Amino acid sequence: MSDETVELGVQLLERLEHGELTLAEAVDRLETITTHPATTRAILDEAEKRGIIEREDGIIRPKSGRFLSFESEIVTKEGEFTCRRCGASLSTGYFMRLEAGDHGPFGSSCIRKVTGREE
Repeated sequence: MSDETVELGVQLLERLEHGELTLAEAVDRLETITTHPATTRAILDEAEKRGIIEREDGIIRPKSGRFLSFESEIVTKEGEFTCRRCGASLSTGYFMRLEAGDHGPFGSSCIRKVTGREE
């Protein structure tokens, strides 16, 4: 497990627009970064330790309220991509611009689901 992967996951959790989500929903978001259970656990533990999320009875509550701006922090790139969430082929990829690096690509509906703009 790399420190960069954990940091990327923590930053993703920090920028979610969900008021709360189940542990399964949080893991769904984190699986766009890693499918390794120990790394996912490390991301959740680190985010909780930093006060970015609260965990209680299988519910995750993001605490920061710092959402991604679709104008400046979600960027699009043209090319041949595969969505990190659903595996669909894309000609336009949406990427989250986080401090730890760009995360993506995602399709237009998956980027909204991952960030919490759409259920």
